Amino acid sequence: MSNVETRPEQVVCTAGGLPGPNCDQQGRSPVEIITSREVPLGGPRAMTVRRTLPQRQRSLIGPWCFVDHYGPADVSVTGGMDVAPHPHTGLQTVSWLFDGAIQHIDSGGNAGLVLPGEVNLMTAGAGICHSEVSTEETTTLHGVQLWLALPDATRHQPEREFEHFEPEPVSLDGGEMLVFLGRLGEGSSPVRTHTPLVGAEIRLDPGAVIDLPVDPRFEHGLLVDSGDIALENVELPVASIGYTGIGVEELRIANRGDEPGRLILIGGEPFPEDIVMWWNFVGRTHEEIAQFREEWQAEGDRFGAVDGYVGKGGPGKNADGMGRLPAPRLPDVTIKARKNPPPQVQGGPAE
Repeated sequence: MSNVETRPEQVVCTAGGLPGPNCDQQGRSPVEIITSREVPLGGPRAMTVRRTLPQRQRSLIGPWCFVDHYGPADVSVTGGMDVAPHPHTGLQTVSWLFDGAIQHIDSGGNAGLVLPGEVNLMTAGAGICHSEVSTEETTTLHGVQLWLALPDATRHQPEREFEHFEPEPVSLDGGEMLVFLGRLGEGSSPVRTHTPLVGAEIRLDPGAVIDLPVDPRFEHGLLVDSGDIALENVELPVASIGYTGIGVEELRIANRGDEPGRLILIGGEPFPEDIVMWWNFVGRTHEEIAQFREEWQAEGDRFGAVDGYVGKGGPGKNADGMGRLPAPRLPDVTIKARKNPPPQVQGGPAE
């Protein structure tokens, strides 16, 4: 998925807020709540997504640097997803659906359907471009789009990779989980990543409480899609992320409601490098980002081309008549590297 904001925010990270004094945290790990903001996904009938990462409060959780959560959206009202060819550098895109289907085509010669319960991971490396269009048969679109920052050692690779995996459900006492990246409990994924991390969908029965063993080297974020969810006895609003820092060996997750709950757990070792992230590019300096933008605008070889894109406006065009997304104007100030807070829950109000 593209970041289609015409004025992408350059984020400066400050300390996040702790939950209020009414939650019983005795004997449990502290939790930082990261709320979402709504962002239109392009066009006059834009589908709205809820973005939790990046933001001022916290820019990364492990290598996870972008979290969009959308739906359930009625395609007859929103028009669905129609993201014309757009570029990426220095990252991996992780597509995970709950409902609907999306046609993916990229400049590495890969094409395929993103379907519920099946992860699709695209590695940009030095440069790639792709398109994403919800299928004609899709009536409801619901899922998450996630990005992983690549370390400097592999972010320049020329290969444009695409991997697909359908994880088997792993039973929990009160639910189940689908581990689509990394390893968690009895679940594991063969999909290649470039830093230690985990990604999983967790489904909780009404009234269920689980104590989930996790890697203490990782910081974790729990995104709530549905349910009356509490993490470490802290209530989490729908579409928010509950964050826990390193050193935690077990997460207590409860669904206190009468309806099933669904969550996305992300985590990983703290990312050791400062990144510059603007629009759809992840780099290390302002000058590098400016070069990426210039090459995309010039239709240079770095990104290649998408062959076969059919948007809502017909072959090769989206609903606005565009065959590719133009890059926004660069800000008039130098884009600085993101300084993420330490990998522990931050105290005090968010600034």
